[in-house]
Amino acid sequence: MKVRRATTADCPLLGELNHQLIRDEGHRNRMTVSELEQRMRGWLAGEYMAMIFESGGEVVAYALFREQPDEIYLRQLFVVRHHRRKGIGQRAVEILRSEIWPANKRLTVEVLVRNEAAVAFWRAMGYRDYALTLEIMPQTNECP
Repeated sequence: MKVRRATTADCPLLGELNHQLIRDEGHRNRMTVSELEQRMRGWLAGEYMAMIFESGGEVVAYALFREQPDEIYLRQLFVVRHHRRKGIGQRAVEILRSEIWPANKRLTVEVLVRNEAAVAFWRAMGYRDYALTLEIMPQTNECP
């Protein structure tokens, strides 16, 4: 598997993949692909970096993260649907840890608790539970 740093030319692809990620993880984000592309442009122009993973000339995954003085915050890791369950996510994390990220920093990732597959994946990758966010959603006048 090859890895390369994403550029703004990759933002249309990253916007589409981010849209798939949002749907797959059950996130409430309702942004369109176009809006996600623009958000990705802002992130890449700012403090975030994205890495694109390719195999056989095809994009198979991406990771979006930011490096801070004492921490690497992984905001998104997405494996293309038809490439899942092949070890690509695990290999991507291994590449990030061995080739991209400094070894002396804390690594953090946030996972929706109802996304049980993702929680299990991150625990298998060595991440440990640290915090849990609880919420009460505002009441709406919508009928159920």
